[in-house]
Amino acid sequence: MSIVYDVAVIGAGVVGSAIAYELAKFQLSVILLEAAPEPGMGTSKASTAIWHTGFDAKPASLEAALMRRSYPLMEAFMDATGCPFERTGGLLIAWTEEQRAALPKLLEKAHQNGVFDVRLLDPAEVSTWEPHLGQGALGGMFVPGEGILCTFTVPLALVTQAVANGVNLQTNFAVRSISEQNGCYWLESSHSSVQAHWVINAAGLYSDEVNALFGHNNFKITPRRGELIVFDKLARPLVRHVLLPVPTATTKGVLISPTVYGNVLLGPTAEDLPDKGASGTSAAGMQSLLEKGRVILPELLEEEVTATYAGLRAATEHSDYQITLHADQRYICVGGIRSTGVSASLGIAAHVRELLAEGGLRPQPKAEMKLVRMPNIGEAYPRPYQSAELIASKPDYGRIVCFCERVTQGELVDATHALVPASTLDGLRRRTRAMQGRCQAFNCYASVVALLARESGQTPETLMCLEAGNAAR
Repeated sequence: MSIVYDVAVIGAGVVGSAIAYELAKFQLSVILLEAAPEPGMGTSKASTAIWHTGFDAKPASLEAALMRRSYPLMEAFMDATGCPFERTGGLLIAWTEEQRAALPKLLEKAHQNGVFDVRLLDPAEVSTWEPHLGQGALGGMFVPGEGILCTFTVPLALVTQAVANGVNLQTNFAVRSISEQNGCYWLESSHSSVQAHWVINAAGLYSDEVNALFGHNNFKITPRRGELIVFDKLARPLVRHVLLPVPTATTKGVLISPTVYGNVLLGPTAEDLPDKGASGTSAAGMQSLLEKGRVILPELLEEEVTATYAGLRAATEHSDYQITLHADQRYICVGGIRSTGVSASLGIAAHVRELLAEGGLRPQPKAEMKLVRMPNIGEAYPRPYQSAELIASKPDYGRIVCFCERVTQGELVDATHALVPASTLDGLRRRTRAMQGRCQAFNCYASVVALLARESGQTPETLMCLEAGNAAR
């Protein structure tokens, strides 16, 4: 007999995974559906990895409210689960008189959004705080709460906690149709079906298409491509804070930021595209970033580039999140989350749980929740190869496979046998940092493929075909 779940969540990106985690705290049967082979493989993995306070969000918007609600929840969650993050502080820099004139208004906006620890800086302070900055900065604003996090680990941590507490994760399940029969929904993929009483749409770039399956067309997703450049770890001493531009109505602009892995990030661009699969970089985008980067941090362009990538944000024609309860349909749409999804994810999840209660679903909380610590892949805390104690307990932690990122055989094996295991090369890459370093897998690719094939029971040929397919997607 088929299980009829209380709730089906469509999309295991950071927002869908956060919702599943939130619902796992209650006596509910929940299934989390993901079209890709692994969670977090869409927009969530290709952001700027900034932990936002929401200081510059539109006051009184749902986005602003949920970002502020999420901030302390995220801090507690990352501490509890071991997700890498660093509170570096953000430094907005004004390069023109127009931008300098906008700073007091941004300060006021931050206060309206409940962020009161911000302050304006004069040009001398800006230069002192960031000595490698380019010439011509006219002033700035410091936002202490801005930081950096691991956009790979956060969604994986959320889905891991969800699964540990009873949520059923089903990957390779792209929802093709939804129909209602005998008081429950049938969600069909190309190869199987799922039944649930409630449906929550957190499908990211495809949330408008799922929304249309319920007869709603109140927004349209127009993918907004953001291209980024990752510079070598030797560039890290050049920047101390997240260097933010004065935002516009369209984009937060091009920033320069350290990463939790020790690199430096330049980007993103902002280009609206018709194709939801156009996640490749462009020559024009790279050139634009280099020109802007030369103004902000000239010495950065003398450093080597490790990688380039692009992400697609789920932008709509609206300036705010599109989160709507349709109680009569037992359906909640969570669309238009754009680039602030990681920062706002736990606030969004709490809001969705309240909408479910408003719609009549009020389950009892569980007596306790299981907690699973995630492996640290950031540089702010010790890694396994640095721990004599770990190596003594398991010698594989002393056997480095990826020398660029210092990833050990022990970490790779652990990732393939985790509660939510890596089943693809991309999944292994995001769990361990293997193949993400200076050589971009030139030296470790064969070893990593062989290890994953051995541990997962797949053939190397299958893994490489999956990698090629995911790259094309």
